[in-house]
Amino acid sequence: MKITHVQVHRVGVPAADPAFRWRDGLSGSAPVGDGAVLHIGTDAGAEGVALFARPGAAAVLEDLVDRVFREELLGQDPLQREWLWHRVWELDRIQELPLPAFGLVDTALWDLAGRMNDQPVWQLLGGFRTEIPAYASTSTFASTEEFLDVADQCLAAGYRGIKLHAWGDARRDAALCLALRHHVGPDVPLMYDGSAGFDLPEAIHLGRTLTEAGYLWYEEPMREFSITAYRRLAESVGVPLLVAETSDGAHMNSADFINAGAATFGVRVGTILRGGITGAMRTAHLADAYRLRAEVHGSDIPNHHLCMAISNTTYYESLVTATTVVRERHVDARGLVHAPTGPGIALPLDYAYGNELKRFVEPAAG
Repeated sequence: MKITHVQVHRVGVPAADPAFRWRDGLSGSAPVGDGAVLHIGTDAGAEGVALFARPGAAAVLEDLVDRVFREELLGQDPLQREWLWHRVWELDRIQELPLPAFGLVDTALWDLAGRMNDQPVWQLLGGFRTEIPAYASTSTFASTEEFLDVADQCLAAGYRGIKLHAWGDARRDAALCLALRHHVGPDVPLMYDGSAGFDLPEAIHLGRTLTEAGYLWYEEPMREFSITAYRRLAESVGVPLLVAETSDGAHMNSADFINAGAATFGVRVGTILRGGITGAMRTAHLADAYRLRAEVHGSDIPNHHLCMAISNTTYYESLVTATTVVRERHVDARGLVHAPTGPGIALPLDYAYGNELKRFVEPAAG
């Protein structure tokens, strides 16, 4: 079996309604944009797809396919995922591929393998569970009162924990974190994500508050360029650190965070920023060898599969971006996400696909 075509399909990415924002200094939700689907086919009829839904994705992916990927993939065996994953690393040395585009070929090839074997990808990966609890991962709201009200709604909707994305002001955020702990009591798992908003002194100040409030993990308070800064943070606070979400290098970079003693809770995994399915699984197994967690980042469908395949992950991350909480369709009333049952990975329902892609879309019932 050989790869015979590599195509890009443009898809419209709708704007969030209502629009939402992240911490001060960062842009909020994107306007309407052009996403893209990478579509790989073979002479045996087996096909696979991967969605790239970031702003500007269509132009980026079309350029990469026309200039790099198509020539590299045509004629290759699509089941040699490991070889092709390494080949993309080789291409990255010169091309400096955008991090979210790095794993697209790998994800499409895993989708192809699942469809060819009539199995969901999480089962091809070995499978560990058939359900996992979800936590509500907030966007940034205007006031402490709004955050507390959203927290009440999330817990009433069944979510099993809450992660804050707050304002990026260490003292204001610390006060919010204490207020939320006091509001929900000692037993609700709480997490905090700094979206890289702080320097080391500010991160230490906030981390000591999170320690006092018993937060489960402390995520990305600083840009992940200086592992030394994260090591010093880990030495200065008691709250466990969840690291290596946005740093380049997949499992190799994650290994350095672990070796430095900076990953005191664990490392992030995911298809978008850690090199597709293959890169995410490498990172998860690395973390497991050190008895650390590998927490899946983001709520897209490939990461849904990862949650079912990775033994050392704790939760499914479900975004909550409005002050009126609507539970994500993949999360049930008990706050659980169930394993996908269809073959391959599936494209999400959210976008307007052409007829050529409809057969790859998840069932309407989720």
